[in-house]
Amino acid sequence: MPAKNMRYVVQVVCLFCICLFLSCNIKSDAMMQLSGIVEKQETDVKQDGQIKRVALTFDDGPHPTNTPKLLDGLKKRNVKATFFLIGENIAGCESIVARMSKEGHLIGNHTFHHVPLNCLNEEMACQEITKANDVIEQITKKPTEFIRPPFGAWSSKRSCPAELFPILWSIDPLDWKIQNTESVVQRVLSQVKDGSVILLHDIYETSVDAAFQIMDRLQAEGYEFVTADQLILD
Repeated sequence: MPAKNMRYVVQVVCLFCICLFLSCNIKSDAMMQLSGIVEKQETDVKQDGQIKRVALTFDDGPHPTNTPKLLDGLKKRNVKATFFLIGENIAGCESIVARMSKEGHLIGNHTFHHVPLNCLNEEMACQEITKANDVIEQITKKPTEFIRPPFGAWSSKRSCPAELFPILWSIDPLDWKIQNTESVVQRVLSQVKDGSVILLHDIYETSVDAAFQIMDRLQAEGYEFVTADQLILD
């Protein structure tokens, strides 16, 4: 590769790494505002003796083996969950996405390549969102209305043809990092309350197993599992 091209590649990689670091370590004003929506919902959800409600959400799928296992467990427990899908992961898993939709789970956008949107210009960011939407909607035959921006990086000022409502989270057990079922379960149960939006990743078997234990424990305590939009928009 010519030295000029090599320098360009190095510059692009360095820029992406810097953006990734900033996305993982700095909460933008927009993200803080969206987190406030979740926190407010947690405070307000239990009124007049209503049943305690929480939302299980899963990012980065679909996975060819772990996601079907998860869907089996959700069906067995009569639980509806929310899935934020990466567009490029759908290839070869179209039937899994169709099953999600058929069984009543909420499907949202997690961009096509799982990139921090605040590191892209508006045109490229909109392409990431639109391309993922197109793949999802081709399967579900339904409009995709919600997005979980990777790393929580979102700007309310962005204007794209696909206008999606962002949904963040209030409990992040870092399941992708620790990949230990018992630790994930303990972290979630120690923080859960009315209106919690729990973040997990169904690409890890440890997270799927943790989800089963979390559902069993919280259902035994009287919690009802709902899709994320029911908590955020109600």
